Formats: sequence, C-alpha cells, structure tokens
Amino acid sequence: MVACDSMLELDGQSFGKPDDAAEAVARWRTMRGRDGTLHTGHWVVIRQHGRDRVAARVASTTVTFADLDDAEIDAYVATGEPLWVAGAFTLDGLGGPYVTRIDGDPHNVVGISLPLLRVMLRDLGIRWHDLVERA
Repeated sequence: MVACDSMLELDGQSFGKPDDAAEAVARWRTMRGRDGTLHTGHWVVIRQHGRDRVAARVASTTVTFADLDDAEIDAYVATGEPLWVAGAFTLDGLGGPYVTRIDGDPHNVVGISLPLLRVMLRDLGIRWHDLVERA
C-alpha cells in the first residue's frame, strides 16, 4: 500500500486544501510572485509473511508562483481546481501556467515522488523494475 498527502509551507505556515473559494483567492494573493515549499509525506506498507514492513519519508520541493493579477487569480479559482488540492494549486492541471519554477522533484508537486518511492521500495527489498510487466 502506498499513501501520500501534501501541504504547502509559506512563511512558516502550513496550508492544505482551502475550505472555500474566498480562502483560495486570499491564499493566491499571498502566494503570487513568491516561493513556497510543498512537502509530501509518503508511506509505504508491504505485507510479507504475515507481517507489515513500513517505510515513511517526506519529499520537499520549492515552488515559485507567477505574479498573477487579481483577475487571473479570480479566474483560476472560479475553475474550482484550487479547492481540490493542497496549496490551492496544481502543476499538472489548469494551475501549471501559474508555476514559474520548480526546485526539486516535480513528481512530488503532482502528489507522489516517484524517485523517492523507488528508494523506499528498494529499502523494503522491492526493485522498481520488478514491478514493470514485461511483454
């Protein structure tokens, strides 16, 4: 089993999914033109021989947000997308054009760090390439 959850850190505060559109707008007005750090907790549980083996780690990626004007923020929030995601933004959806730089693993921003997952599975004795079905 693999589970992940993310939060955005900005000015030492943690932000998950906004509660409503007004909160998403306010958050974007704070984030625009700035850097934040997206932290994603990763949890892997492997059941082998009747016992669970666990690996847990956090991946962190710095995200630079575009300096949006109020109309752009309002239009993006009106799509509803920022209400479904930690930090009120996506990299792989409608919010992608509003992210100007990523320092670190972009997979982490999408929601799961594949390089970190590979290492965690390796630490539990599972090789990534053994998960791939061969033709």
